[in-house]
Amino acid sequence: MIWLSGAVYSFREAEEVFARVGHLHVSASSIWRRKEAWGAQFKRVEEAERQKANTLASANSFRERVLGSDKRMGVSMDGTTVHILGEKGRELKVGCCFDIDVFPTWNKETQEWEDLAHAVNNSYVAHLGKPEPLGELLWTEAKQRGWERAKDRQAIADAASWIWTNVVPQHFYDARQAVDWYHATEHLSNVAKWMHGEETPATKKWYKKAQVQLYQGHAQQIANELREIAATCPEHTEDLKREANFFENNKRRMQYFELREDGFVIGSGMVESACKQYKARFCGPGMRWSRKGIEQLIKVDPFVKTTKWSK
Repeated sequence: MIWLSGAVYSFREAEEVFARVGHLHVSASSIWRRKEAWGAQFKRVEEAERQKANTLASANSFRERVLGSDKRMGVSMDGTTVHILGEKGRELKVGCCFDIDVFPTWNKETQEWEDLAHAVNNSYVAHLGKPEPLGELLWTEAKQRGWERAKDRQAIADAASWIWTNVVPQHFYDARQAVDWYHATEHLSNVAKWMHGEETPATKKWYKKAQVQLYQGHAQQIANELREIAATCPEHTEDLKREANFFENNKRRMQYFELREDGFVIGSGMVESACKQYKARFCGPGMRWSRKGIEQLIKVDPFVKTTKWSK
């Protein structure tokens, strides 16, 4: 019951699966009560693990760092809005912990096989509210998976300030940092449209040139160019200045060529897809949740999505 209603299905849909596939009558309310009970148990387990992982370092954790391993790991974070009764839309913050594996991948643009990094063995945590608890939960998951012993570490996400101001400096300060490539190129796309209009040859030409610059690690050059353009584009002056600040402030996280060469991922699709799944599960037509109800469901889903379920 919990597994069926965990990731995608609503309680009504899970009831229908039991009836049509299992030939069993299990009401949606029964599934809800069972998931509510398990959600409370998972919440207690999660809290115990969080407290243990976020206490002062022990001698055992020091030995783990000294021993090390050949493992390469990464973390990523993102957020999505959910609806809660009596409250305005709240951000559900999602964290992903993954292993990094490099293997041959077909590149559609170059029409060649390339050795590219991928996120594998993904596991997830989620928190409704402030970033600090999400950071502690993600650190707990990463630590349990061997973060301190990993040879290489990476933190990748979009440019949300809570990620790079609150979570990464507190828990993943020694990780190689990267802003999601696709998020960064969306900013370039917006700039191109402001300057040259929608889908014009000049728009495509400027975007392609800037994309190559960005991939080669020249975010500062892009920022300088945008400031120059802002002075001659009164309609979008403030927008262009804001985008210039975006590229300048994140330039050290935009060394995409080096990241690829060193075997790191440059996209945060692993956590964005999880956010989409949460959105699909909790934001269907007419869905509204009490805070207590959705918090218990949120605690179930990471167990369903990962190998924790088998434990």
